[in-house]
Amino acid sequence: MSSTNNSSNRMVVPEAKEAMDKFKMEVASELGVPLTNGYNGNLTSYQNGSVGGYMVKKMIEEQEKKMAGK
Repeated sequence: MSSTNNSSNRMVVPEAKEAMDKFKMEVASELGVPLTNGYNGNLTSYQNGSVGGYMVKKMIEEQEKKMAGK
């Protein structure tokens, strides 16, 4: 891997950052993960991964509902 600034984690819609951060905190709260704004190096990979994974699951569920017309 090169050390260039081409991050795949870049927001496609930068204006959505605040909403995504809020969503992340809501999911962390639901899962009981003590996520904070800023540094979270004290959390395990499992804890951090569970937040991201559950966010994706919820986004897919919401999109499926929209596609089904609900």
